[in-house]
Amino acid sequence: MNLSRREFSRLGAMGLAARILPEGFAQASNRKIGYCVIGIGRIADHFLRGVQQSSYSKITGFVSGHRDKAERFAAQYGVPKDSIYSYEDMDRMIDNKQIDAVYVALPNNMHAEYTIRSAKAGKHVLCEKPMSTTVADAEAMIAACKAANVKLMIAYRLHYEPLNLKAIQMIRNGDIGEVQTINGAFGFNIARGEWRATKKYGGGGSLFDVGIYVVNASRYLTGEEPASFTGVASTLDHDGRFNEVEENVSWTIKFPSGILATGSSTYGAAMPGYFKVFGTKGWLGMDPAYNYDGLRLRAVYSNGKGSTPVVIDEVNPERDPKQFAREADHMSECILNNRTPTSPGEEGLRDMRYIQAIYRAAGINVG
Repeated sequence: MNLSRREFSRLGAMGLAARILPEGFAQASNRKIGYCVIGIGRIADHFLRGVQQSSYSKITGFVSGHRDKAERFAAQYGVPKDSIYSYEDMDRMIDNKQIDAVYVALPNNMHAEYTIRSAKAGKHVLCEKPMSTTVADAEAMIAACKAANVKLMIAYRLHYEPLNLKAIQMIRNGDIGEVQTINGAFGFNIARGEWRATKKYGGGGSLFDVGIYVVNASRYLTGEEPASFTGVASTLDHDGRFNEVEENVSWTIKFPSGILATGSSTYGAAMPGYFKVFGTKGWLGMDPAYNYDGLRLRAVYSNGKGSTPVVIDEVNPERDPKQFAREADHMSECILNNRTPTSPGEEGLRDMRYIQAIYRAAGINVG
């Protein structure tokens, strides 16, 4: 996400469209985009509740391996039973005109298959991150959506979150001076039996799941693409949870300007997600930075020699699932007005390449 100031202004305008633009902006008819949710797990529940708060989006279908569960959700969201599909017969949605797009909320290794199948059914795709488990799959997803002439957006909800956008704008404005270093981390103590801790479904360990937030933030904060990487990984807890994937990863990214970004992710400890950016005139940071709500931006910097330092301390009062509402409406606005999403498939592909590079630097093969 290499942004000039003009490009950043466009990002902000598009990312915040669902919040600041007048009702009916997307299209004179006020038509809402219908989403079919593929996979009804924890992340899908956040998205479903977000769509209820949205302006241009609605739920019009489900794909699930559990018919009874899907019928309960369909009743809750007003979806007819004939718009419920199994994984085997979901290709029939090609004939369902109430479904404009899909939201792929499956384990990481399934993103490619169901994105490609949805594209072939003529549906736009909003896919959760990480985009896939391999670079090749990410490339195939982009190619399939282009061939079908449908939009592909990766669910980087923080690209549309006001305080993250304000942090970027402050850096671009030079408020903290010339950026020198960035620190960031995110993690949690994973429970036993989670699919995320399997190589097959997760693709890798904590870096794929929560480290991606830190990697992606370093890119949108600097406005640069990485030049080189270092990486190390370790597993301390030999309790059966990490038989297939690593527990901890730490890395350093060097950007072309010389900015250094260090990051860490873990599945072995509560590690509230944060970033902190240090510049020649001061610093800014967010803690928490990646949560669904309660995000806090703080900064201290000087406007000049002898001046009183500027101190900023802001909390976003919005609650979960507002981030998902904004994300869904951005995708819907892009479909209604034939625009490219701010976080297209190419954005997800870049992170896949960088994650792979960090793993390789750490001596781990992730395919």
